[in-house]
Amino acid sequence: MFKRTLIAAAVALAVGGLGFTSADAWTLPSWLHRSSAAAQNSAAGAGNSTGSTGSQAAAPGAAATPGAAAAAAPVAIAPLPPGSVPNYAAIVKAEGPAVVGVTVAGLRKTDGSDGPSMQNDPFYRFFRGLPGFPGFRMMPNGPQPFHGLGSGFIVSSDGLILTNAHVVNDAKQVTVKLSDRREFNAKVLGSDTATDIAVLKIDAKGLPTVSLGDSKSVQVGDYVLAIGAPYGFAQTATQGIVSAKGRSLPGDSYVPFIQTDAAVNPGNSGGPLFDAEGQVIGINAQIFTQSGGFQGLAFAIPIDVAMNVKNQIVAHGYVQHARLGVALQDLSAPLADSFGLKAPDGALVASVAKGTAAAAAGLEPGDVITQVDGHEVHTAGDISTRVGMAHPGDRLTLSVWRNKSRVDVPVTLGKAQAENTVAAATPEGTTLGLTVRPLDRDELHGAGVDHGLLVEQAQGPALMAGVQPGDVLLAVDGKPARSIDQVRAALSKHPRHVALLVERDGQQIFIPVDLG
Repeated sequence: MFKRTLIAAAVALAVGGLGFTSADAWTLPSWLHRSSAAAQNSAAGAGNSTGSTGSQAAAPGAAATPGAAAAAAPVAIAPLPPGSVPNYAAIVKAEGPAVVGVTVAGLRKTDGSDGPSMQNDPFYRFFRGLPGFPGFRMMPNGPQPFHGLGSGFIVSSDGLILTNAHVVNDAKQVTVKLSDRREFNAKVLGSDTATDIAVLKIDAKGLPTVSLGDSKSVQVGDYVLAIGAPYGFAQTATQGIVSAKGRSLPGDSYVPFIQTDAAVNPGNSGGPLFDAEGQVIGINAQIFTQSGGFQGLAFAIPIDVAMNVKNQIVAHGYVQHARLGVALQDLSAPLADSFGLKAPDGALVASVAKGTAAAAAGLEPGDVITQVDGHEVHTAGDISTRVGMAHPGDRLTLSVWRNKSRVDVPVTLGKAQAENTVAAATPEGTTLGLTVRPLDRDELHGAGVDHGLLVEQAQGPALMAGVQPGDVLLAVDGKPARSIDQVRAALSKHPRHVALLVERDGQQIFIPVDLG
């Protein structure tokens, strides 16, 4: 099944043997590790920044040495003449110093049911029976320690780093390893699961930075180069071409992915994808695989999408996405013919949600959206991407095919539910780790409360304190939680501890959360 085998290219390592914390999680078998003596020497050089719980495989070239030499001076890369092959060595030399490794540690909740599902997991089927691969066993209930590996890249010399949200998901401790072997504890300024982008900050100055390109100018067939830490092997470079543009993937309606055949594997997540002139055009995020490894299909988030998210996180600590309020589907040739269209281009409106921007604008089921602000719409994904990356309150003009004639429909976009998220960190650095949304009238009645926010996801400090998805957040430090903004206001005071009042199974309980 496509969604099952489309995985995020990160490596997650569970403490105490192999444990799959997600569909993309596995550990390196012992025969891929360096000798124990070498590993111990590397660990001694790397320090103890990733925590003392459990063991972690050391990757070649990943050890840290305090006071290492500064990064090499930037190397100029000449524009590529038509028909020429890129100078990959020059790109690696110029841009490699700004590519980092990301190591995370934390707790991830399990319910003990992960065990049986592992037998159907592609990683389990592929690696079962290999030397050093432990046999199947049930995972215990409750939060379990985990270590994970990913990649990232520096976008400002004062320590701003981009990576994937799934790399730092649930992480209590994040460590960034520079190419010169220095290590820094990193703060997660914020993350956006809708686009899978996270922004990290380390306390450093004068760092090398990548050159940013224009993902909109990318063409199918263009040369690309990926640099990252697959399976923890730092500063690994792989090359290929852009094999498709604007891919819509299951569960990722906001992102028009760049598809490449550059070899990307678990651990590459969050690493940069460069064009032939050494400019970043995307962030490697996912692979399509039935084996657990690279099979020729890799997907990168366009850099313009990533920078849009980064700018919002730096400015506000969270990201807002717009919402139109329609269910869309692609046109088939028979449907296009029935609507009087010459070609199956456009997005068919299947339904319109009440009280949304689409309803206020007068969109109707059966409308076919053919253009957005003059830009052609070929599939439903074109609409989802354009609207999702817009801001609430933005005005768009939709060209709609209705009753075999064209009409322009102006619409002012509303807020997507995805914006109802308490940021992973506020701009001041206060971390909570809750994804919540307001309860509707029926949900309030069913819970027997007159206000509250439904917990959709708990991670970080909130997860470790015992907050669970399905809880209803009623108050923060004694003040009612009637809106997302009220929760953010409570965090803006930089508390070290907060007391959350939640409703669970008909009972109200206080949960203290240590924010560190």
